[in-house]
Amino acid sequence: MAQTKPAGEVLREWRQRRRMTQLDLALEADISAKHLSFLETGRAQPSREMVLHLAEQLDMPLRERNSLLVAAGFAPVFSERPLTDPSLGKAKEAVELVLKAHEPFPAVAVDRHWNVVYANKPIGVLISGVPAQLLQPPLNIIRVSLHPDGLASKIVNFHEVRAHLIARLKRQIDLSGDAKLAELLREISAYPKPSRSVVPIREGNADDVVIKTILDTPAGRLSLFSTMTIFGSPVDVTLSELAIESFFPADSDTAAILRKISE
Repeated sequence: MAQTKPAGEVLREWRQRRRMTQLDLALEADISAKHLSFLETGRAQPSREMVLHLAEQLDMPLRERNSLLVAAGFAPVFSERPLTDPSLGKAKEAVELVLKAHEPFPAVAVDRHWNVVYANKPIGVLISGVPAQLLQPPLNIIRVSLHPDGLASKIVNFHEVRAHLIARLKRQIDLSGDAKLAELLREISAYPKPSRSVVPIREGNADDVVIKTILDTPAGRLSLFSTMTIFGSPVDVTLSELAIESFFPADSDTAAILRKISE
């Protein structure tokens, strides 16, 4: 069984991950740098309140705050309930409402590992033709997008989309240290790149303000951009790790195709 790291070591690793010096964090937390040094080296033990205070300054995910509390000898304070739990019923309704309201445009709710938890009907047009084995739960949106048997051969600007998704994943790993995300990054980085990708990285109109995904589907060529929505001030681990990715048409032809499909 793996040994839990001391709380001070965890604090130091997270401070370094955030590229903060001891003085930086001490100033943010309104404590002395000497006291912080004692906490990181184990010469002083933090109180429960200090653990939560420092975790807040480091913007640690709720899951990691629970782990830090345990490392410091305290019980976790943030619940982690499945979305099927009755107490999360209203949150689930809110997610489903957002997904439904976004139709006829595609939208998905994903967990921290980019596994699809919920999806609206129009998402079907994006994954049409993807082999069944790639669509088995948990359907991972990054894996499906970049897998050679998934959407890779259908994404016109694949190299640009791949670079964007990998950069996004690397940032998430830097911020969270999540081992499963690191494993996902290694997996997708090893995928062979399709020969068909007619748009190189960075090519586009000067007026572009977002990276688009240009995708060939049985219904026609779609040009989409997306936004991410998260719960505000969640106190449950599950909700804090849930995000809704909503896809919007980047041109009038895409909007018309998606509206026609929904009729």
